[in-house]
Amino acid sequence: MKLSRSTARCMVLLMILSACTLASADSGSDAGNDSGSGKPSGKPDTTTRPPAAYTEHCASCHGEARLGGIGPALLPEGLRRLSRADAAEVIQVGRPLTQMPGFGPKLSPTDLSTLVDWIYSEPSVQPSWGPAEIRASYVRHLAFEELPKEPTFQGDRLNLFMVVEQADHHVSVLDGDELVVIHRFPSRFALHGGIKYSPDGRFAFLASRDGWISQFDLYSLKIVAEIRAGINTRNIAISGDGRILLVANTLPHSVVALDASTLALLKVIPARSKQGKSSRVSAVYAAPSRESFIVALKDVAELWELDYRQDARAEYTGLVHDFGTESGEKIVRPPELLPIRRIALEGVLDDFFFDSEYHNLLGSSRNGSTWVVNLDVGRPVKKLDLGGLPHLGSGITWKLGDREVMASPNLQESSIAVLDTQSWEVIRQIPTLGPGFFLRSHENSPYAFADVFFGPHRDVIHVIDKQSLEIKATLRPAPGSLSGHVEFTRDGKRALVSISEPDGEIVVYDSMSLEIVKRIPMRKPSGKYNVFNKISYSNGTSH
Repeated sequence: MKLSRSTARCMVLLMILSACTLASADSGSDAGNDSGSGKPSGKPDTTTRPPAAYTEHCASCHGEARLGGIGPALLPEGLRRLSRADAAEVIQVGRPLTQMPGFGPKLSPTDLSTLVDWIYSEPSVQPSWGPAEIRASYVRHLAFEELPKEPTFQGDRLNLFMVVEQADHHVSVLDGDELVVIHRFPSRFALHGGIKYSPDGRFAFLASRDGWISQFDLYSLKIVAEIRAGINTRNIAISGDGRILLVANTLPHSVVALDASTLALLKVIPARSKQGKSSRVSAVYAAPSRESFIVALKDVAELWELDYRQDARAEYTGLVHDFGTESGEKIVRPPELLPIRRIALEGVLDDFFFDSEYHNLLGSSRNGSTWVVNLDVGRPVKKLDLGGLPHLGSGITWKLGDREVMASPNLQESSIAVLDTQSWEVIRQIPTLGPGFFLRSHENSPYAFADVFFGPHRDVIHVIDKQSLEIKATLRPAPGSLSGHVEFTRDGKRALVSISEPDGEIVVYDSMSLEIVKRIPMRKPSGKYNVFNKISYSNGTSH
């Protein structure tokens, strides 16, 4: 769908920086929300009144319904990563480098305790966030005619990295050849790390935990458009043809399809089982060779495949269509956008990995089960015992002799599992110094780099020989500091490691000699994503 110029001009240009620490947007009617503030018109919690301290100090930023505004939503679903003690501290002293002030002098101990209890309580009426609220949140920052035809910087645009800096909610654009930051800009609050790129590498798509989706132009180095697709968002995926951006939400329970060229709303798909049970969405990934998206549900034992093939799409304008006529003549309806193919499972899958041909999916659940699901026949074909909780979303593949293998870190156990992708037998469990989160490599590198994200050895990076399956070296880029999320340059000659501390850095290694090439200061860098490796679906990185 393409917006006309007149329609685009009617969109209000506004950017709300989600700069506080807790999470979402104000209530109000759709008709009364023409300020472009992105405030939701979801129904407030009418059966439980907020405490007076919340109404006085918090509602103006976080919304009367706790759905957020210039501050993020204050709902249990979005506060799982924040302890009650940390929430109380933020309320008292504020948060540096954000718009969140401290209210300590204005609150009694009882007020503070009541506020914490309130924001962690489940609303008696679940908030809604449907098509009207999504469309009302749309923000156009840059008109299409303002977009440059060529990059406004020198260098290889496909060897750029976008680095998420968590300490002050910024993103840095890093030149992978010169190893210098060419641009830095403020992001929405609490970005999810999984940045996606359009197939040509022109645009980047960023998702915040509280549902804001931002389209960033890597030519002009500016944000083009934003829309709030949910209240609590899990991740995003872009179709292989670059037409559709899909958003997975845990609140509300939905999958939202956006036009990737404009971020205009295409469709909201409620996440419900065949029997009608509502579910949070665990994750969504694109399967380009299948011309589909794969969606995992968190509360229902189903896997969805959503077909985005051109002949399965209608040209939607984001408006409600009426295909009837006064004369009653029959009108042929357009084909359904993203029809659902349901695959029944024996349990819920939280995370998954594809083989290189996208014939099979390896999925894990928090109860310890791991299944191979054949997407062609549409059913589970094998159950594996990998122990702990494999982080399959961080799995990678490579050639070991004449066969393809995949490897995955484990969030609970000190090992990396290596499997044959034909038989799905475990070839080896490589012992590590602790559970890990990320595993990365490159087609041009003989090594895979694995972090040890949890436990006393969180400063360690293991370097694994991909042929011997032995640990070649154990690096400590910054002793005592959390090291993680390795990512390679386009040519595979450099490996970049995040030192995820408030005054952190990116440590750049020569991927062959394992010598440090450069240190680049950053503010708690987490994920960083190379444009070429992402759009080429490199076997050494997550997709």
